[in-house]
Amino acid sequence: MIIDKINSPKDVKGLSLEEKEQLAVELRNMVLETVSKTGGHLASNLGVVELTIAIHSCFNMPEDKIIWDVGHQTYIHKILTGRKEKFHTLRQMNGIAGFPRTSESKYDSFDTGHSSTSISVALGFARARDILKKEHKVVAIIGDGALTGGMALEALNDAGISRTNLIVILNDNEMSISQNTGGLSMFLSKLRTKKFYIHSNVSIRNFVERIPIIGKKLASFVAKVKYSIKQLIIPKMYFENIGFRYFGPIDGHNIGELEEILNMTKQLNGPILIHVITKKGKGYKFAEESPNKYHSISAFDIETGQKKASSAMDYSKKMGEILVEQAKINPKIVAVTAAMEEGTGLERFAKEFPDRFFDVEIAEQHALGMVAGMAKEGLKPVIPIYSSFLQRGYDQMVHDIAMQELPVVICVDRAGIVGNDGETHQGILDLSYLNTIPKMNIMAPKNFEELELMLKFAIKFDKPIAIRYPRGSEADYKFEKSKKIKLGKAEVLRQGKDCTIVAIGKMVSYAMQVADILKKKNIEAEVINARFLKPLDKPTIMKSFEKTEAIVTIEDNIINCGLADTIKKIIDCSSVLSFGYPEEFIKHGNISEIEKKYGLDVNSIAKKVEKFLGDKNAEQK
Repeated sequence: MIIDKINSPKDVKGLSLEEKEQLAVELRNMVLETVSKTGGHLASNLGVVELTIAIHSCFNMPEDKIIWDVGHQTYIHKILTGRKEKFHTLRQMNGIAGFPRTSESKYDSFDTGHSSTSISVALGFARARDILKKEHKVVAIIGDGALTGGMALEALNDAGISRTNLIVILNDNEMSISQNTGGLSMFLSKLRTKKFYIHSNVSIRNFVERIPIIGKKLASFVAKVKYSIKQLIIPKMYFENIGFRYFGPIDGHNIGELEEILNMTKQLNGPILIHVITKKGKGYKFAEESPNKYHSISAFDIETGQKKASSAMDYSKKMGEILVEQAKINPKIVAVTAAMEEGTGLERFAKEFPDRFFDVEIAEQHALGMVAGMAKEGLKPVIPIYSSFLQRGYDQMVHDIAMQELPVVICVDRAGIVGNDGETHQGILDLSYLNTIPKMNIMAPKNFEELELMLKFAIKFDKPIAIRYPRGSEADYKFEKSKKIKLGKAEVLRQGKDCTIVAIGKMVSYAMQVADILKKKNIEAEVINARFLKPLDKPTIMKSFEKTEAIVTIEDNIINCGLADTIKKIIDCSSVLSFGYPEEFIKHGNISEIEKKYGLDVNSIAKKVEKFLGDKNAEQK
């Protein structure tokens, strides 16, 4: 097999075109075999096989710098850059990451995981190269979905006037995660339909240039005529009008054509944009037919395409169902997503209320600014965003929403540890950064029943409010029926005299299990479901503390500025034992593995609480 000979990019350069085409087949099979077992981003990686081969054939890494936007499409890149033997450990604890990581390989130029960043970063690399008087190439690879992000457009604007040597490869597969919408998507669609004007036909140019004496002048004349025709066919050519030389559309699955255009453009000066058309999920019929379903998928059967694990109800779907029922009652409810209709559970809402559903593409800042305007005019916007993506809209939450106390409902999806996607996707900062925003109310449900109560409360609430919930299903722990939600009011779930355990969200079920373990050791723990981080129910917590004289806090967030720190403002720190994540970026791995590593599994918590109480009692004696 060709793939057996590939241990570095140099090995790719030595292959014939036919061998590279066979390599593409073998790479697809390897990705399918691995992702079917480990889970991961499938469709996007199957779509860039030939493009990645061509890039490694034409550029010299690690000297040349390749910046992958988002980075979830770098599996082929990893295999070709010496990580083939470790590829079976993809996204597993202590295995290779599902995104570029500079700590993992010298061939990964920059750590990425969020969308729309590559052009900004690449321009930084290019300007640094120029100042340091180096000669290497800098390439940014960005998808058409990521191009809708404001940061990408800002970077294009700056790069266009920079005059620096920078190549931007626009990988156009007509998808982000959900189907692309919006003006830029329409613009790219028009470009795709005008292929006849673009096929720069590099071969024709080369032929013309070889004509004795007049060749180069004739080629120059033809180029000018071609540019004029382009302007007539597509008025206001966006990329060229802002300063880029535009080449494309190019067949992203034709290695020969890709290499030809890459080799030609790397000889040119100034900012260049190469428009490449690829098919998401290429080579695997299930992924081609349903690229959004196979964008990020758990382990599955290759023959049938079916997930191996059952698709149980999860928090995202449950939120979507509740919202639909509330929208039937309240015509002012609108739902907004940033290219995550399916991921955040809004598919049914979009179908039943198309006039009240808005997908703004990968543009969290715009989305939050827009819902502020909606709320100001009397609508009730509900906006679910993944915790790690919500970070991008911090200023809008501060300036546009909280400062004016607008009644926006922010659903913080994928809060806490999400697992295998790693540090760029873990949602362990949201309690902290939301807690720093004045006028922002924050709550978290312990189960689906409480999620429903909280969402109904939030829709009627006339101030900014965030509801944070984890990835996946509710805990197996069986709670008694939840009490009605009251602003800033906690819920005492169990009476006790030896210590008070205060937990929030998902970790409430852990607190109850810890209390069960402690009870077997004759330690009676009082358990409080905080419900609200802000406003915190200080009276209930203080009343309990006066009885037990010891507080234990449990949260799936960093300890700084979260539940623990908030409680330590009202209770002496020496009487508080805190469980949460340290102030660091948590790498990829199974959720239960990560919790055990950081001492947030039930047994680890129970042991430390027992020791804490023992030490405290010994001091008092």
